[in-house]
Amino acid sequence: MKTKPPENHLIGCIFVAVILLSQTLKAQTPLVNYVAEGLESNIILQQKKISLQQAKQSLQIAKSYFLPSINVLADYTSGQGGRSIGIPVGDLLNPVYTSLNQLTETNSFPQIENVSQDFFPNNFYDAKVRASVPIINTDLHVNRSIQQQKIVLQEYEVTAYKRQLVLEIKTAYYNYLSALEAIKIYESALELMRRNVALNESLLKNGKSLPANYLRSKSELERVKADLNNATNQSLNAKKYFNFLLNKDLDTAIEIHNSFDEVGPVTDPITVEQREELYMLKTAQEINASSLQLYKLSRLPKVNGFIDLGTQASDWQFNNDSRYYLVGIQLSLPIFQGFRNNTLIRQTKLDVEKARLDVKNTEAQLQVAADIAQHNLQTARQNYAAAEEQLTAAKSYYHLIDRGYKEGVNSLIEFIDARNQLTSSELQLNLRQFEMLVAAAHVERETSSYILNH
Repeated sequence: MKTKPPENHLIGCIFVAVILLSQTLKAQTPLVNYVAEGLESNIILQQKKISLQQAKQSLQIAKSYFLPSINVLADYTSGQGGRSIGIPVGDLLNPVYTSLNQLTETNSFPQIENVSQDFFPNNFYDAKVRASVPIINTDLHVNRSIQQQKIVLQEYEVTAYKRQLVLEIKTAYYNYLSALEAIKIYESALELMRRNVALNESLLKNGKSLPANYLRSKSELERVKADLNNATNQSLNAKKYFNFLLNKDLDTAIEIHNSFDEVGPVTDPITVEQREELYMLKTAQEINASSLQLYKLSRLPKVNGFIDLGTQASDWQFNNDSRYYLVGIQLSLPIFQGFRNNTLIRQTKLDVEKARLDVKNTEAQLQVAADIAQHNLQTARQNYAAAEEQLTAAKSYYHLIDRGYKEGVNSLIEFIDARNQLTSSELQLNLRQFEMLVAAAHVERETSSYILNH
């Protein structure tokens, strides 16, 4: 029994994987690619990401306060005059020196003058390196916790905007496709009216029709042209807005994809537990709770330690006598601050309670919005099915009236009415189709069901 070499088996696996990958890439719709592109290039999203980076930098700053701080401090002072203190060294020592001179029968101990010392230092410098470190400071711990919570808040804000941007990109894409379909419908209607105008003109020349019929058909032709112009303008505006969301040149061509089988039935119960808006409010509530803790702990003492290594002397002397070190501990304990801290505590408690009510109210609002979005999607599906039936009937009616008009059985009014019904039904089907797609995008947004690649 022969077996395949391992190399052939590996090549076969790679070949199958390549085929599956190519099929997956083909199945990737342009809209999915556009959404991914928008999540990378949208300007507002980039700004929110910068805010997130700023929040992270604020956390690094909060952490840095736990580390020792080292500073170089130096000052130079020089002055004369002002208050002074007299030191009577002459009055104290001169009698002693006189007695010593008499005993020794010499003048070895001269008389000295009293000294006057100014308070101002003259040509004095003091240079030192101070290292300080917090020993007990609860504010630093709470502040670090608050900055961490702010990062989480910014992350939720970025994610929430991403989901909103997905909805806007999809809606703008569907609006653009809807405008293009409307252009096709009006172009088809325009071609029908041109044929009708040509027919009426031919009948009029042969004396088989009235001038009024020809003029009425010409008027209807111009009305369809105006509708076509409006649809064209709507498509241009939709194209510019779509490219604006993607931060691209406003006139960039948009790839078209008209297969929307991905809109399936929504039968699962709608929940809003995963909405980033709720997480943002809950995080804000936690920040308020941390602020409350910060104000409560501010009553505790704060202890800092420091050490100075320096030199000080007059006339820029630097020697063993000028060098020094100084070690100390600083204690700060608030006693009375005009009841400000108590007021801040009461105020923050109200903020915490307000945040709790905001969470409860927002959760109810989001649930209502999610239920409405689901009902709108169900209604949009029903309307789309009805529009399909209406278009089928309108096509059959138009073909009957068109044949009857050419045979002289039906009037021009009946023909125009049938043509209007056909155009209106085509427009309604187009509108209902994209209403259904937009409604599905809203359900996706209200339930945060779109999978974001963070």
